Amino acid sequence: MDAFLGVERSLSGARWVMPGADLLQIGQLAQRFNLPEAIARLLHTRGITETGVEQFLRPTLRDHLPDPCTLQGMAEMAAFAAQAIIDQKKFAIFGDFDVDGATSSALLYRFLRACGIEATVYIPERLTEGYGPNTAALQTLRNNGAEILFLLDCGTTAHETVAAGQAMGLEIIILDHHEPEDQLAPATHVINPKRRDDNSGLSMLAAVGVTFMACVAINKVLREHGFFESRPAPSLKDFLDLVALGTVCDMVPLTGVNRLLVRQGFAVMNRLLNPGIKALAQVSSIEPPFTPYHLGFMLGPRINAGSRVHESDLGAKLLCTDDEAEAQQIAWLLHDCNEKRKALQAQMEREALAMVETQNLAQEPIIIVDHPDWHTGLAGLVAGKIKDQFGRPAVVIAYAENAQGVREGRGSGRSVPGVSMADAFSAAVAEGLLVKGGGHAMAGGFTVLPQHIENLRAFLRAHVLRQSNGAPVVAECCVDGVLSVRGVQVTLVQMLENFIGPFGQGFEEPVFALGPVRVHAADVLGSGGHVRVMISDWEGGPRIKAMAFGGTKNVVGQALLKQGRDPFYLLGHLKLNRWQGRESAEFHIKDAAPVMGIQSLQMGTQ
Repeated sequence: MDAFLGVERSLSGARWVMPGADLLQIGQLAQRFNLPEAIARLLHTRGITETGVEQFLRPTLRDHLPDPCTLQGMAEMAAFAAQAIIDQKKFAIFGDFDVDGATSSALLYRFLRACGIEATVYIPERLTEGYGPNTAALQTLRNNGAEILFLLDCGTTAHETVAAGQAMGLEIIILDHHEPEDQLAPATHVINPKRRDDNSGLSMLAAVGVTFMACVAINKVLREHGFFESRPAPSLKDFLDLVALGTVCDMVPLTGVNRLLVRQGFAVMNRLLNPGIKALAQVSSIEPPFTPYHLGFMLGPRINAGSRVHESDLGAKLLCTDDEAEAQQIAWLLHDCNEKRKALQAQMEREALAMVETQNLAQEPIIIVDHPDWHTGLAGLVAGKIKDQFGRPAVVIAYAENAQGVREGRGSGRSVPGVSMADAFSAAVAEGLLVKGGGHAMAGGFTVLPQHIENLRAFLRAHVLRQSNGAPVVAECCVDGVLSVRGVQVTLVQMLENFIGPFGQGFEEPVFALGPVRVHAADVLGSGGHVRVMISDWEGGPRIKAMAFGGTKNVVGQALLKQGRDPFYLLGHLKLNRWQGRESAEFHIKDAAPVMGIQSLQMGTQ
């Protein structure tokens, strides 16, 4: 694919590309559905045909929610769990400590409570217990009377621990979405859309999505048994705010059923039905209408922050409570945890980036750094920062002692399209280099003994090169459309938000190119080093505001501050700025390239 606008290397070091498109089909979509050409192009390039436009633009639970029993084992699990509810068995919930685990736990807790079951919720401490179930925790739950145990967002590969729990007399049900091995853990029921024998086509679900589908299936069986003739049935739709929160924050693809669940979930979340979400929004100084940005960058980090500073169960507690005073107290605790997390993370990032520079790691196929004093709970966030800055897969390793007093490395990785972290870590486990490891294509984690670190570095470098066919990993920015500055209108941004969104992993926010543009003024806004510029089309016309967040710390922002009289191509996202009841369209800059020296100005503008 030729470099778009001739940009082989932008200011951020990326190559710009734009997928080809059938202009005739785009025109037909625009005309038939009365859409702007930019919207029709987005639908076309993302594989939405004429027959699928109505379902894509207006999905409904009634018409488009898949049958949960298409998931392998779901029908049997639902019958088993429904009978246990009817028999008033004692339930316990073991959930992962991240947002997906917290929302899954709160969703199932609320569903069971609506069915007359007060379940115990157990969230392991990230820093001492680590990821996944452990025998001591299961024994505690069993000693406290648990008979039925749900493992949420974990457990698929926990063979020994699950076997130990079953031997204790626990009936274990796993609701998970992590990559399985050839053999599943020996639980009573394992529901995971990534099972080798699962043909549901729902592998995009987060654990909270799997949990919601399980609740729908169990609820249906309970109805068939007449369980709700003497009690009100739970309103499952009211739990979709939790589904949206967990799905967005776990960075699973926002395609297929996930798009439906998140769109419907935002509608519920905007009503602020959950006291925990309401309190956390107030503490975060945000209000409806919510967007994926609010969830991914405001609410999610606060929920996650508790587990990063020895308070792993705060997020689940917040989302489970109906007491508004308790919700406010927990929300402020999480806010304080997040402030501590940000300070620790900033220090780790400075040290990690300095390592990349001093050790000349920026051009490695995968960047791997470690430090004995780093915080294990922040490794993934720092890996994400390195990945974003250098456009390459990154792994950060910190160290801690396990329950047996053995020092071990705990690594987190973040990847780029075309390189699967899950595949790399699973292969390293098979090679005997990792104690355990796995995750998703774009993110994963592992445990490694210190004596294997150097061999692991070599193994991961070789594995990433094989995945990329030996070619160096080159950052690319994919352009979805081209606009003139005068084409950045409120109505267009509203259509993107209301009809095409929500955007997230696997269904990225559209990236538009503007240019050539004239930069009229540039200044630094706030203590975060954000660069604000006023831009217009090169030949003149109306001006709009554009933002380069954190721009003083990168070459894009620095170039805009020096502006001079040179024209730029800009790459970024369209946003609505809501202020005092008014809306205006603005541009959030992702990348830039000077026009000087670029031979071709062939571009369509709107």
